[in-house]
Amino acid sequence: MLATAIAGPRVLLIEDDRQLAEMLSTLLTEEGYRVETARDGQAGLHQGLTGEFEVMIIDRGLPVLEGLDLLRVLRERAVSTPALVLTARGALADRVEGLDAGAEDYLIKPFEIPELLARVRALHRRHLAATASLPVGGRLLVLSDRTVVDPSGAHDDVALSDRECGLLAALARSPRQVFTRPQLLELVFDHADTVGTVDTYVHYLRRKLGREVIDTVRGLGYQLGRR
Repeated sequence: MLATAIAGPRVLLIEDDRQLAEMLSTLLTEEGYRVETARDGQAGLHQGLTGEFEVMIIDRGLPVLEGLDLLRVLRERAVSTPALVLTARGALADRVEGLDAGAEDYLIKPFEIPELLARVRALHRRHLAATASLPVGGRLLVLSDRTVVDPSGAHDDVALSDRECGLLAALARSPRQVFTRPQLLELVFDHADTVGTVDTYVHYLRRKLGREVIDTVRGLGYQLGRR
């Protein structure tokens, strides 16, 4: 049931060249990203406004709505997802225009695939750095010091280990997703670990934060607690 749900950062790819879009989508999926694709600027704008993404890749020469105009609207609507603009225009003035429109990076076509993947990784790290905390029920997971805090003061701060923090962060970044044990094992733990390790650390987190922090979805896996 969840075989097609790849647990990884979400990427919005807005590219009208069907062959290039399919190639990039395949490559990014193989790298562990969850890719949604739009083929024109209007569709990309809708997805950018209604979805939650860690990185956007936007072709500049889009039909219906030009790539930089799309990006300007997203920034005006307070969508801060890091964006990489792809374009055949390599002049300095074009690069400056792209950055001024709100792009974090600008890549000239034709490009080498390893460079594009490296730039996407860099933008994802930038997104993570900007996301200093994640909501966990009525509390916050502060990533910088691996601590769960309660803004209301009703609960004491709770310190987590690296693995506890990694597991809770993986669930909190996609709170509506049900993760299988193998997915969480790949996201958080070492290759030498087994799926039983996931169950062990779920137990640790529940012992520290309460059973409601993580829900068990019978026959499927785990999900961030919905209470």
